[in-house]
Amino acid sequence: MFKKILIANRGEIAVRVIKTCKRLGIPTVAVYSEADADTLAVEMADEAVFLGPPAPGESYLVMDKILAACEETGADAVHPGFGFLSENAAFPKALAEKGIAWIGPNPHAISAMGDKLESKKLAAEAGVNTVPGFKGEIEDDQQAVEVAAEIGYPVMIKASAGGGGKGMRIARSEADVREGFKAARNEAKSSFGDDRILIEKFVEKPRHIEIQVLGDKHGNVVHLNERECSVQRRNQKVLEEAPSPFLDAKTRKKMGEQAVALAKAVDYDSAGTVEFIVDPDKNFYFLEMNTRLQVEHPVTELTHDIDLVEQMIRVAAGKPLEVTQAELKPKGWAVEARLYAEDPYRGFLPSIGRLKRYVEPAEGPVGPGGLRIDSGVREGDEISMFYDPMIAKVIGYGDSREAAIDALNLSLDRLTVEGLQSNKPFLAAVLEEADFRAGRLHTGYIDEHFPEGFSGTAPKEHQLRWMSAAAAYAHALLAERGSGITGRITPAPAPGEPHAFVVILDGQDFAVEIRLAHEGEGGAELWMPALSSDPLRLVTGWTPGRALFEGRLGEEDFALEIRFGAEGYQLIHRGYRAPVLVCTPRAAELHARLPEKEPVDTAKLVTSPMPGLVVSIAVEAGQEVKTGEALMVVEAMKMENVLRAEVDGVIKTVSCAPGDSVAADELLIEFE
Repeated sequence: MFKKILIANRGEIAVRVIKTCKRLGIPTVAVYSEADADTLAVEMADEAVFLGPPAPGESYLVMDKILAACEETGADAVHPGFGFLSENAAFPKALAEKGIAWIGPNPHAISAMGDKLESKKLAAEAGVNTVPGFKGEIEDDQQAVEVAAEIGYPVMIKASAGGGGKGMRIARSEADVREGFKAARNEAKSSFGDDRILIEKFVEKPRHIEIQVLGDKHGNVVHLNERECSVQRRNQKVLEEAPSPFLDAKTRKKMGEQAVALAKAVDYDSAGTVEFIVDPDKNFYFLEMNTRLQVEHPVTELTHDIDLVEQMIRVAAGKPLEVTQAELKPKGWAVEARLYAEDPYRGFLPSIGRLKRYVEPAEGPVGPGGLRIDSGVREGDEISMFYDPMIAKVIGYGDSREAAIDALNLSLDRLTVEGLQSNKPFLAAVLEEADFRAGRLHTGYIDEHFPEGFSGTAPKEHQLRWMSAAAAYAHALLAERGSGITGRITPAPAPGEPHAFVVILDGQDFAVEIRLAHEGEGGAELWMPALSSDPLRLVTGWTPGRALFEGRLGEEDFALEIRFGAEGYQLIHRGYRAPVLVCTPRAAELHARLPEKEPVDTAKLVTSPMPGLVVSIAVEAGQEVKTGEALMVVEAMKMENVLRAEVDGVIKTVSCAPGDSVAADELLIEFE
């Protein structure tokens, strides 16, 4: 084995690799930029080396700095994680010249498979089904339009290098191609340092299913069955699972055999993934091969009881695979949710900032299954605009798909994120949605089920019951505590008498009587005639100041978020969030008479939806524009976001310039 391993990456994947190295007794070296100086990976590693400014092009993507860090620390091997230099064939070659081992596939395999143009040719030669498309690099937007017309719409425009949804656009018209080609090329250059673009046919309503492969330096290659990654947004995976609820044994066998054949064709000698798109009739086509560890590798590990990072290290050290194909028998089910720093209620715009409160539930048994969390952050850490917005990967597992999904949702209920927005409510809503539960998925699932974006879900009866009980309990507890403060007048009933409240929950009134328990377990007795025909016993250990309210109401266990506002509370459970007021009956009567507040008209103002960098501006003062016309491009977290006109009008002022850094809600353009 190796004496010391340097991880040429950051965040969650760096922490993930360090954990395996610690278990194997191998010292580690972390590298970090200015933005990552105080991160968990740096804290966990045995040594850490500073690389430079936050921008990846000045730190994590600079090979000379990584090589210097190896020499400085005496690291004799490098694990690249995913992204950054993980699929750059020049990197392992440079390491080899220094006598440093590369924990990844050989440079030939990286070059052949990491290049989407070359990989399609090799896949066809190896007998792998491929998607129809242009066999070559697209030079400019005019050629892109001509090629798209020849293939037939819709088409997929995508970067030849890299992955992770960066540099990818679906085009259904000539206008889409021209705009998408430029954006994809810019993202590809920014993310991978390679702006080559290819175009191929876009298969309607495909499922995205990939095969995990593992090879060694002795000619052995096995596959570890499939993962389904069909729930995506902007070509970025959101939920992944193993196995797929769609494949049958025959299709699974064919896909596995083709993946192994392709890996053998390039002498593949590490962990890698062969990705396919599968149509509704189970016809499958090669999409690409990722010559690295995938973000979603935990679901394969949980269903095969294997550590893929350990296997990569063993293979890089020259050891043969420990398992044969016949010995690889999957068990159970695992579902992974990517917890992102983004606001699902505002079009999933990045929501960078500091994690003022971040609490993960404990790993291990949860409900009908179990929980694993892979994260690289702690409470107080900052999610930076320079990198991917992932906070953590939350993985539920169990004997069945239903058990894995339930374990995952119960875990998300008990995970707290404050200080920035996260996609947790959206993840929970999808996990409860009927088509997802039934396994009816495709890559357009999110657009199909949330065509107007995500605005939350309608409440279920049990959610109204839990929220009313939690809000009434919190209010009663605070009222009784306040009544004991000298000189403070806080209404409270006589000892032993119930509080009479009206809980105004998202505009609905629910009468509640609640008597707090003063002995034994914390909790209360509640009468809620509109929500339950019987009195209910609430058992809880909640105390004021805690963001997570866990309890048992009658026979129901629940957990929800409770936040204190300027007026009342905000309660959140899965995809449903609601403002809540708790009033006396008289106050509730008066509240109903208050006039509605008129919303402020902001139609003529264009503000930045998130912190970012202005890439380009397409308009100037005095210019007339139409609704839907592109105004400017703002980049955040390596993704370009096009801001469009919401009204017809004439530009009055442009308050920024290309290259400017802008804050969330900063005024950018004003209409006359």
